[in-house]
Amino acid sequence: MTTELRRLRNHIDGEFRDAADGRTTEVVDPATGTAFAVAPLSGAGDVDAAMTAAANAFPGWRDTTPAARQLALLRIADAFERRADELLAVECENTGKPLELTRQEELPMMLEQIRFFAGAARMLEGKSAGEYMEGMTSFVRREPVGVCAQVAPWNYPMMMAVWKFAPAIAAGNTVVLKPSDTTPASAVLIAEILGEILPRGVFNMVCGDRETGRLMVGHPIPAMVSITGSIRAGAEVAASAARDLKRVHLELGGKAPCVVFEDADLDAAVEGIRDAGFFNAGQDCTAATRVLVHESIHDAFLEALTKAAADVRTGDPADPDISYGPLNSASHLEKVAGFIDRLPAHARVETGGRRAGERGWWYAPTVVSGLRQEDEIVQQEVFGPVITVQRFPDEATAVEWANGVDYALASSVWTRDHARAMRMSRALEFGCVWINTHIPLVGEMPHGGFGKSGYGKDLSAYGLEDYTRIKHVMTAL
Repeated sequence: MTTELRRLRNHIDGEFRDAADGRTTEVVDPATGTAFAVAPLSGAGDVDAAMTAAANAFPGWRDTTPAARQLALLRIADAFERRADELLAVECENTGKPLELTRQEELPMMLEQIRFFAGAARMLEGKSAGEYMEGMTSFVRREPVGVCAQVAPWNYPMMMAVWKFAPAIAAGNTVVLKPSDTTPASAVLIAEILGEILPRGVFNMVCGDRETGRLMVGHPIPAMVSITGSIRAGAEVAASAARDLKRVHLELGGKAPCVVFEDADLDAAVEGIRDAGFFNAGQDCTAATRVLVHESIHDAFLEALTKAAADVRTGDPADPDISYGPLNSASHLEKVAGFIDRLPAHARVETGGRRAGERGWWYAPTVVSGLRQEDEIVQQEVFGPVITVQRFPDEATAVEWANGVDYALASSVWTRDHARAMRMSRALEFGCVWINTHIPLVGEMPHGGFGKSGYGKDLSAYGLEDYTRIKHVMTAL
């Protein structure tokens, strides 16, 4: 007996539609490895329809008052809260995330972030009007940029969709969002919710693969492209957008160092790094994946972290006691396992380093020690439940090694020495430096990196400003 697969659809100009040419792709539950839905594989006609709808809706949405946009976003947040069980169920089915952990850790953040941007819509700031030239008054207008093409990732499909649409809509833009081809299910439900509140065409959603994303980026209508993804994807987007000078917002990979000094609270550091390293199966660009420990406490720290990691549970998403779910796909499981398979002879797997279970795409919590700065697993983003540990002799070396990767998104310092913490926060070349903690985010503070981790900010007033343009107006008196 075969089970009929659920049919997901695009949302364009206020209506749900199949792909114009009827093409689809299967959506798989990574906890079981079996398909549960089919989604449109959108082509040029679908992308053009969505962009045209967004362009037609833009003048009306641009001219709404900030108060009206605030009210719409508050209604969206309330609708998310009312339909939380539906959102959580579809998100966890599509990702294998632990249901209760997602309810506790992701849903409240999403609601807070939508409500933050609802308020921020009414708080845009700029220079005061004044006579900077005799006989002339100048002032600054901050305006929406226009249609925004947005590509969300598969590691946090629901929350990253919020990070995309909330600031864009708050600033008066219209949106065409593409979820990942492996995790489109929650975006379809989000489109349904937003479609009941926003005017037609303000928010559009098309499902598809990398080619669909390329069509969005290369389309002549969008004024801005925002993507959360890999360095490769970010470079391709930047190159394509450069051809017609689109604005680009890139949130790319990470390889976060956690620098643990000899005076750190060892128990707190072990617990914090374990939790931040294995949360969401390590599929987080800010995950605590790369630990640098002072040589005087290295062995004690490694022993404690190995024991703590071995106690981490993964399994059935419905189990309230598990810490993380499966990896995203069979190909991603192969990628993560490949890093362990290719470890150099001097490296040692302290725990884990293997697939967990026979069904679905699970990987055991893993700790690797004995590594050198040039090793692949130190330099490249694993994006899985794998924590590496290196020993360092002094502060200068810790800074050199922490900064000695291509990524520059997030980092943490573990020490009781306030002066050292301040020195490290200045020396570490990352968009975020946590001190004696790792991974918390709040709507009021910016998130975004430097270098090959991309540019532009998510969250905060800075994130809202990224979706605006500045116009100088001067008038003769």
